[in-house]
Amino acid sequence: MSNLLKNIVRFILFAFVQVYVLSKVPPLHQFITPYLYFLFILWLPFSINRWFLLLVSFSFGMTVDYFLGTPGLHAAPCTLIAYLRPFLLNLFIAQESTEQSFVEPSVKSMGWGPYSIYIVLLTFIHTFYLVLIEWLSFGSFLYFLGKVLATSTLTLILIFITEMLFFRKAKYRTNAA
Repeated sequence: MSNLLKNIVRFILFAFVQVYVLSKVPPLHQFITPYLYFLFILWLPFSINRWFLLLVSFSFGMTVDYFLGTPGLHAAPCTLIAYLRPFLLNLFIAQESTEQSFVEPSVKSMGWGPYSIYIVLLTFIHTFYLVLIEWLSFGSFLYFLGKVLATSTLTLILIFITEMLFFRKAKYRTNAA
């Protein structure tokens, strides 16, 4: 399957799962809401143009917002993590080895340590910004922080379960056009 087709299928699948499965799960005491959809952005290829990455991420967030009836709530955090993603990838991987050898971020291409830090940081940033926009004020800071930490923890568990259930073969880049 080509990279483009694979990412289109992921776009549809992640949006579908978030809208029709995870958003229907009742939050635990209005505290924890599972989010998995932004994993689509984290799995996009290394070689994607930064502006195109921002455009795809914004479009993906707006798609989720459209189906959930929350205009802009998910588009903003998706765009933020898309903006930060290239900087974190440059920080965690050696440019001359991994980015030129592998197609997309994964455990196999980055190793467990850097990949886990990459996932944890972007999950926390996404959740923090999403909850902040959702509230538009802190209210009780401890409640806010608890909601961010609990939602991030549940999301990380879902991400690592997804990684284990849907093992992605690490494709190598070739010099052929």
